[in-house]
Amino acid sequence: MLEAVARIAEEAGRIAAGRCDTDYKRWEKVPGHPVCEVDLEVDAFLREHLTALDPEAGWLSEETLDDSDRIERRRLWVVDPIDGTRDFLRGRTGWCVSVALIEDRVPVLGALAAPQRGELWTAERGRGSWRNGARLAVSPRAELAGARVPADSLPKVDRDLVAVAKPNSIALRIAMVAAGEADLLATLRWGFEWDIAAAALIAEEAGATVSGALGQPLAFNTASGEAFGVLVATPGIHAAAVERLRERAMAVV
Repeated sequence: MLEAVARIAEEAGRIAAGRCDTDYKRWEKVPGHPVCEVDLEVDAFLREHLTALDPEAGWLSEETLDDSDRIERRRLWVVDPIDGTRDFLRGRTGWCVSVALIEDRVPVLGALAAPQRGELWTAERGRGSWRNGARLAVSPRAELAGARVPADSLPKVDRDLVAVAKPNSIALRIAMVAAGEADLLATLRWGFEWDIAAAALIAEEAGATVSGALGQPLAFNTASGEAFGVLVATPGIHAAAVERLRERAMAVV
């Protein structure tokens, strides 16, 4: 099943990459949230092929009107056709196709296809995660000070951390922790399940500790399809990161 999901994600990535630097329509769903017709093309491709793979699974995608009957399904496809649309629109490489299969409210399969980076990330619950076939493992960092964080810049209070290159795709930023290229990724806002489902599994299977912004377990196939924040870190610094961010998170939630 994972091989089939990975092939579908890869092909979706090729479709999207083939439209880069071409003339396509783009607009904003709401201010600050860009979308383009390539998102919709890839979404339609994924729905056709993933539904054929598992017709009984429900569907949740950034680019499809939500159908509330998915909550009653044991399995659910959670899809972001282009995660990191801003980088896609700018002709940058920091975007990917994200596909996860949820079963009993937890991710069991995940794939990220980032064709312009030459990357295919995959994971299966209980069996590990990989990038281009190489097994992933988080870094051994056990001290928060000096932890690498994908970010354009860091606030003064976090200047003991180290900013590293940040792709626009949050899924790819989470995957950086899985690959040992970053030690910590945190968001302190409400976000959508399709942004994190596949990447959360990839990170978890690489040994990362994955939670919400307050340290709470992540839940999937919720009624709203949203979660408050995500915090992905090496096990040795996760608790310290939760404590550092708690006051800021409580001010937002």
